[in-house]
Amino acid sequence: MTGFLPGNLQPEKVEDRWRYELADFAKAHQQELAALSWGLWLENQHNGSVMGIDLQPTPHFIYCPKEAVLKLNETVGSFLQEVVGIVEGFNPETEVLLVGINQGQLKVIEFVTEPPPPQCFEMISTDVDTLLDRLEQGLQERVKG
Repeated sequence: MTGFLPGNLQPEKVEDRWRYELADFAKAHQQELAALSWGLWLENQHNGSVMGIDLQPTPHFIYCPKEAVLKLNETVGSFLQEVVGIVEGFNPETEVLLVGINQGQLKVIEFVTEPPPPQCFEMISTDVDTLLDRLEQGLQERVKG
């Protein structure tokens, strides 16, 4: 029987659990992820790339060039057109976009923070590498690929 277990919205299929763990991680770390997203956006000179999380071999952050998302969409016969639309419409000044990748599957998480990402980055007041290390450690503890 597939579906959700009563009361906690966790999937019964183990192979789907990572999606829920990733969403829970994002919810618990919204402001830090917003700060990281903005910091990476600044470091990469507003090049249109998006933040990603690759769960293999262990969960770690990656930065996905927009061109790579477009090429992947072409490779899979435009089955990722919705993801392409989200990436093209992404506004890093007001929202956070994460693309989770696990064994050929994607999970897109998009959310708005209060305050917006630039202010989150100022509030966190740490460098991108330190923030990245801290979030990656939490990610590895919380999400099992």
